[in-house]
Amino acid sequence: MMLASLLPLAVFAFVSSITPGPNNIMLTSSGIMFGFNRTIPHMLGVTFGFGIMLVLCAAGIGSLVLALPASHVILKTLGSGYLLYLAWNLRNMTFKSEAGGHRKPMTFLGASVFQAANPKAWIMAITSASAFLPPLEPIWLSIAVYCLVFSVINLPCVSVWAGAGSVLRRYLAQPLWQRVFCTVMVLLTIYSAVSIWL
Repeated sequence: MMLASLLPLAVFAFVSSITPGPNNIMLTSSGIMFGFNRTIPHMLGVTFGFGIMLVLCAAGIGSLVLALPASHVILKTLGSGYLLYLAWNLRNMTFKSEAGGHRKPMTFLGASVFQAANPKAWIMAITSASAFLPPLEPIWLSIAVYCLVFSVINLPCVSVWAGAGSVLRRYLAQPLWQRVFCTVMVLLTIYSAVSIWL
């Protein structure tokens, strides 16, 4: 019975975590610019910040966010604004050695806080909390199991995107391919910003 209730949650967690979105695009960019190891705090911050959202949504805060249209508009504005800012910075992305670069990867705290402005993360958390919360008693145990399952699946999924970026980093030594890749990443980031409003 327990396994039957967790399997749909696990499937939803995998599909929603592995598909493209603001976090995964940012992690791919970070993997390219800084490599996998320097992107680890960013990855951990994504999973930790999203875990906090899972707790809040399971506790009922997600319903409050949905009930207040103004908060929804604010979240969309913050999320799309940050993505457009990111797209602006990505237009001149370079792949210099770590010693020569002046940029720094997103921190654990920065990635955690960004989740609050990430509409995809809110949709994932609200949907899963309303549809896949395990039927356990007491309620704190249900929330704990729910958050644990989602987080255990989320971290490897976001790591795949950072890993893909670090692999691509090796093949982007030529300036021409750097420009092509930068253009693709900028367009994907702009698409993510626009899709927030669709």
